[in-house]
Amino acid sequence: MNATWEPGTPGLLELPSGRFVRGRGLRRALPGGPLPQFGLYLLGRRPAPVDWESRWLRWPDFRLPSDRTDAADALRTVLARAGDERVEVACGGGRGRTGTALACIAVLDGVPGGEAVAYVREHYDAHAVETPWQRRFVSRFERFGGFERFER
Repeated sequence: MNATWEPGTPGLLELPSGRFVRGRGLRRALPGGPLPQFGLYLLGRRPAPVDWESRWLRWPDFRLPSDRTDAADALRTVLARAGDERVEVACGGGRGRTGTALACIAVLDGVPGGEAVAYVREHYDAHAVETPWQRRFVSRFERFGGFERFER
């Protein structure tokens, strides 16, 4: 059963492959409509429990993920599950860490690393990816630390 997000869902990023991932800020109320089936939460501390399957990635505010290998695995998981599930990626505000993660997911989906920040800013949030080191992380994501492109 395919249960992905409906086009027009707030915070939705459509990837070049046609997969959808919802980004959001956890400091805002949960949007109405269907709940996610899987969430990746990018926070410095373990998030509150949710009623759906989730994964926590230690990622302090305005910084980079604490464990880059775990981050690459988590982002590949998001992309794979977005093929037939409602998947969301979220941090406190929904812009810096979430935008960085979404840009890396876009790289995994085929967007060149040097274009991924612009892609996410155009299709998700104009203020996504907030710091110079987050932008650099995205631009180097494909080759940094042996990350492999997602196989479709």
